[in-house]
Amino acid sequence: MAGPNLAISIESVCFLIVKAREYDVQDVATDEEAGSNASDDGMIGVLEERADDPTRRELVSFIGALSQDEQIDLVTLMRLGRGDATLDEWDDLSTEAEQQHNDRVATYLLGEPLLADFLEEGLSQLGKSCEEIEIDRL
Repeated sequence: MAGPNLAISIESVCFLIVKAREYDVQDVATDEEAGSNASDDGMIGVLEERADDPTRRELVSFIGALSQDEQIDLVTLMRLGRGDATLDEWDDLSTEAEQQHNDRVATYLLGEPLLADFLEEGLSQLGKSCEEIEIDRL
């Protein structure tokens, strides 16, 4: 199989991988009433998960702005990288993603703890890589 024609660009997937890695490194928020300040704690607070997290908002906004076909390809790519099926079964994975498509794609994807790894593995199975891609949206 030569590989599918993706509706989503490799650059967009690579941007999401970078942002998903930023999001994944966050830790559970500590006591906000502790009285510590950013300079005393070495800015560790930026790595804590917060309800108003700008990285999450950026990811949700970016994914939400994708077309339905791009979102379906993104979910299919993640599932391919997760090992749900092989590249030869891309059409079946894509059909399943299309049938399950709804307005909660970002929430679904961000709920996947290894999203960046799965997207990267999915790209790898397509013979693609982010190594040569310049992410100019950062």
